[in-house]
Amino acid sequence: MRIRRLTSALLLATATAFPSTTDEISGSLAKLEDLLEQARSSQAEILGSRATSPSKGEQTCTPENITIRREWGSLSEDERMAYTDAVLCLQSLPANTPTSLVPGARSRYDDFVASHINQTLYIHYSGTFLAWHRWFTYNYEQALRSECGYNGSQPYWNWGLYAGDPASSPIFDGSAYSMSGNGEYIPDKDPLVLTLGDYPPIYLPAGTGGGCVASGPFKDMQVNLGPANLPLNNGSVLTGSGFGYNPRCLRRDISAAVNSAYANATSIVDLILENDDIGDFQLVMQGVPGSGSIGVHGGGHYTIGGDPGADFFVSPGDPAFYLHHGMIDLVWWTWQNLDYKNRQDAIAGTGTFLNTPPSPNTTLDDIVDLGYAGGGPITMRELMSIQDGPFCYTYV
Repeated sequence: MRIRRLTSALLLATATAFPSTTDEISGSLAKLEDLLEQARSSQAEILGSRATSPSKGEQTCTPENITIRREWGSLSEDERMAYTDAVLCLQSLPANTPTSLVPGARSRYDDFVASHINQTLYIHYSGTFLAWHRWFTYNYEQALRSECGYNGSQPYWNWGLYAGDPASSPIFDGSAYSMSGNGEYIPDKDPLVLTLGDYPPIYLPAGTGGGCVASGPFKDMQVNLGPANLPLNNGSVLTGSGFGYNPRCLRRDISAAVNSAYANATSIVDLILENDDIGDFQLVMQGVPGSGSIGVHGGGHYTIGGDPGADFFVSPGDPAFYLHHGMIDLVWWTWQNLDYKNRQDAIAGTGTFLNTPPSPNTTLDDIVDLGYAGGGPITMRELMSIQDGPFCYTYV
């Protein structure tokens, strides 16, 4: 029932989701910043009230020790390079995952990719989607810090800032201070075709790359795992377990058309303001099946495209994944803080992808476990607030 209702609403809203003027884009970005400021104020009030409460000695997260996550373009060149150096370091460390389980895992970086592949059908369109990826991204950040000497925090990619030309953004411009550039240009590519069961296919415009990434810190990166479910521009799909050893270059096909259509500032603001229920919020974020929308979540992933970026299972194999999911977490955190009392512990959904096969509803006592990526088993309850449990961070 929820999918049918949201599908109708999204089809009616399609014509207004894509900002058409510079003024509208600027207005949406300003509104988004206003929402972020409201979220920051809410979090500051929570931390401030704890500082004067009788149990203040039990609080470990304070305004003095909170970690600040920042948008990539706001970082200095030295800060950006420190981050990419740490990612390259993680790619050089040996894997913890036994090759008997994942034959293709060659590095600590691959431990995270393997964990995502293994759990994909339980952590998307499910009750754990948001919290699982919060914990996943956090533990990636901690690995960069504890294993590779990184002193910064996990940056994020605000899709709305660069929606008109992501390939020229500080994230993807191919400089030494970027997350590397687009793939080499391959002409005359057909649209990317996304299919999901019996729902109508979605045709995504091809990007302006498609080949191997040839500039920036990850130009020589070797992708080891995948494919598992990689759509191609000829309409076919490369499938596999995802776990075998398949060394190849990092490919990207950055698409301004996808970014502008699905992950623009207006779509972010609408997602936050027009969905009061967590079930609706996370479903619209991922794209309501049958609506023709891939949501801001799909919008970010398919803006990157390529291999493994367009592979639903193996997408963490592209280092830009973690900036994308930093923004996913920021959007959820913002939504939570607009009504923190009622939204802090709000969850919805079951333990399987679109409840297939049918599974029990997710609860706050359910366990999230990243396996060999690290972090250890933890309850959903402990993952609901970024200033509680293992977390102590904020966004600016």
